[in-house]
Amino acid sequence: MPAGEAQRIVIVGGGQAAAQALQSLRQGGFTGSLTLVGDEAALPYQRPPLSKGYMKGEVEQERLYFKPSAWYDDQNIELLLGTHVTKIHRASRQVQLGDGGHLTYDYLILATGSRPRPLPVRGADLGGVHDLRTLADVERLKPGMVAGRRIVIIGAGYIGLEAAAVARQTGLEVTVIEMAPRVLARVTSPVLSEFYAAEHRRQGVTILTGVQLSHLDGIDGQVSAAVLADGTRLPADLVLSGIGILPNEDLAKDAGIACSNGILVDRDARTSDPHVFAAGDCASRPLVHFGRSGRLESVHNAIEQGKLVAAAILGLPRPVEDCPWFWSDQYDLKLQIAGLSQGYDTHVIRGDPASRRFAVFYLKNATLIAVDAVNSPAEFLASKKLVMSGAKLAPGALIDTSTPMKDIAAQAAA
Repeated sequence: MPAGEAQRIVIVGGGQAAAQALQSLRQGGFTGSLTLVGDEAALPYQRPPLSKGYMKGEVEQERLYFKPSAWYDDQNIELLLGTHVTKIHRASRQVQLGDGGHLTYDYLILATGSRPRPLPVRGADLGGVHDLRTLADVERLKPGMVAGRRIVIIGAGYIGLEAAAVARQTGLEVTVIEMAPRVLARVTSPVLSEFYAAEHRRQGVTILTGVQLSHLDGIDGQVSAAVLADGTRLPADLVLSGIGILPNEDLAKDAGIACSNGILVDRDARTSDPHVFAAGDCASRPLVHFGRSGRLESVHNAIEQGKLVAAAILGLPRPVEDCPWFWSDQYDLKLQIAGLSQGYDTHVIRGDPASRRFAVFYLKNATLIAVDAVNSPAEFLASKKLVMSGAKLAPGALIDTSTPMKDIAAQAAA
């Protein structure tokens, strides 16, 4: 089908990528049938605040929604919420719904997101054991977030540490356990790991690294303790599992669409079926600034791919592919990340971590590939452009805080 001639588009999913695709399609001039099918009963909503402001009670549920219900009516968008897609019939271009109904499409957009990795231990099904991925997950968790109660968090990634910060600020006794030798081991350098571990300990969080969970014990069906492989018992009123996520690729895989740790897509977010696109956490995409492919679990990625899908369907020029970026809020620390640091051979610290305002730059063959900026927005913003341009930088120039980042970026561009 030639670009721009689609009349029926179906989107499966209710997160950031789906919301962006809807908005970009309508803004781009698509006037045909547009249907969103979402597993959850809620309007499409933001997920990052779930482990931050929403869990703390600082953000109302209505503020999570991308758009109010009236917007979908105004845009003539059909919402099928609380509805599950069970199968894709590629030959007839139909999706089968859980109630037995079918939807026909010219193009299908899979924005199915991801799901928490199951906790593979005895006792994971006890009451008081939680995941943190959906609005419903937080609603189940929040009643137990009471000052003086004890929570054990399994996994010291961003979600685990963000939840630890909220729990501690709420007055809970918090213990974080991590199999790796340091916190944030999969995503950042030892410098940042040590900084965040020290901050959490300063706030009263107990952090145990290099330990393995054996099982969970319970009393009358309710969790009472996390038991480590060495026999250590950690009393717990609540347990939160944050051991990573898995892409929701089963629907695509069952339909014969190419998948490998995510639904494989090209630069336009098109799958191996030219009538099916995939965007967001579920998609494995070309990472054009890094010469490889992979999944990006971020708001930026979901927004960007939603725009890419809409442009491809409408026959519009491909939007510029930005440098990947992420963020994490813990206590009064805003961490902003530009680029992907995996594979770096040199790192440079700009500023003093003790000041709680610094940045760690990651270089490979003298080329800047990423930065972790803590309370340092200038370093973050400049680094996004530098990563995209493949700038080569002298470590000494980055260390010198007397030279503003904008000047360093200008010199690199010259």
